[in-house]
Amino acid sequence: MATVGMNDVKNGMKILVNNEPAVITETEYVKPGKGQAFTRMKYRFIKSGRVVEMTMKATDDVEKADVVDTNMNYMYTDGEYWHFMDPESFEQVQATKAGMGGADKWLKGEESCIVTLWNGEPIFVQPPNFVELKITETDPGVRGDTSGGGGKPATLETGAVVRVPLFVNQDEIIKVDTRSGEYSARAGK
Repeated sequence: MATVGMNDVKNGMKILVNNEPAVITETEYVKPGKGQAFTRMKYRFIKSGRVVEMTMKATDDVEKADVVDTNMNYMYTDGEYWHFMDPESFEQVQATKAGMGGADKWLKGEESCIVTLWNGEPIFVQPPNFVELKITETDPGVRGDTSGGGGKPATLETGAVVRVPLFVNQDEIIKVDTRSGEYSARAGK
């Protein structure tokens, strides 16, 4: 595996920490008036999502992780695994619940996702930034009932629950931001 010096470490770089892949979220090079220079960095483990802060000497090295981000199409789930296919090579991979990283609540079929592969196994799935899903259950919005902020919970066709404005009704298709899990707009509007 390739190693990288602390001077070459950048945000977004994927490294191995205790034989587990992580992505660097913040780096700060510190050169105190007295003593040796060091780099303070924050990284997030790709599999678990846990964020850790670490301080390393400027002369230390970190090991680059051999992870690949691949565009793949979500096909279906059999209850235990979520199946994805590479649109160019037609190669198929299957992700476990842990490998989905919460993306399963936004996928219904044929969406293009970014699948992070480590040793040929999917460890993280990033769904599209916006998805269009149908509301299967929500309370009817009562006019004038805006004292609580003007929102109500709605269950989507995938089972996810999001807060929607009072004017949105059951069986409507809405656009949801998967990064925040929030209602964005009515679909087609």
